Amino acid sequence: MTTDTPARLLQLLSLLQTPREWPGGELADRLGVSRRTVRRDIDRLRELGYPVRATMGADGGYRLVAGKAMPPLVLDDEEAVAIAVGLRAGAGHALEGVDEASVRALAKLEQVLPGRLRHRVSTLQAATTPLTTGDGATIAPETLTVMASTIAGHERLRFAYRAADGTGSRRVTEPYRLVSTGRRWYLVAYDLDRADWRTFRVDRVSDPFATGARFTPRELPTGNAAEFLRRSMYGARESYALDVTFAAPADVIAARLPGRLGPPEPLDEGSCRLRATVSEAKDWMAVRLAMLGHDFTVHAPEELVREVRELGARLSRAAGTEPT
Repeated sequence: MTTDTPARLLQLLSLLQTPREWPGGELADRLGVSRRTVRRDIDRLRELGYPVRATMGADGGYRLVAGKAMPPLVLDDEEAVAIAVGLRAGAGHALEGVDEASVRALAKLEQVLPGRLRHRVSTLQAATTPLTTGDGATIAPETLTVMASTIAGHERLRFAYRAADGTGSRRVTEPYRLVSTGRRWYLVAYDLDRADWRTFRVDRVSDPFATGARFTPRELPTGNAAEFLRRSMYGARESYALDVTFAAPADVIAARLPGRLGPPEPLDEGSCRLRATVSEAKDWMAVRLAMLGHDFTVHAPEELVREVRELGARLSRAAGTEPT
């Protein structure tokens, strides 16, 4: 029997967070208290903001339902380890769909994990090897969590940085946002020594350190970190309207394209059409489309049509055949 009320409330909350309806009698048995005590504890949880719904019946039942705001979540040891390992794996490889919010969640979770659980998380991650695409660049999750914490706390960040040519430097920055492109993580930050905004590939960052010095966030020139990163990567390259049809269902194509292109429009059960505004080099776009593994037809722009035609001819010559 749990006689300490706060401990009993946490145990009750942990049970209710399992997606099922709990009869009052079963909760009473689990907690070792009377049904009347269970009802009082349910009222206390409601006062704390947890939306607990009661159902009528011979035994009565309770279920935790979705509310307008999410109150504190209670996890047991196994659940906390599973979530931390999953977030670490996604963050370390910049998986599609794993964004800054996930990294902030990881930072919060690891901050409150007991030492014994942090050790279990690190041991499990070290013993597993994820299958990833791209250039295989990995990032220590601790690097991302330090960055996410300084962004959330408006705290200056110091780190060592290795440029593309191998040149090393020390940077002191006011971090603004983390951006995932699906292959890599980037930090958008104001570089204090250079008095300008910069983007940094996170896999080239080492020894990140939160200085403790607070700052008032500056206004980003583009107003959007993803757009700032796009401009810094592609420079003044003009965007163009992409128009392609695929001989494959829309959901199949959508699963193999970057989310930033938007969903293709289904034409019928076996084909779809994608219209999007992109800034990628047309020769690379031709390769990307060919790598999808499905027949396609480029309608626009005309320059991309030529790139696809030239790519096809080049591949045919490489295979020792002439294009038809």
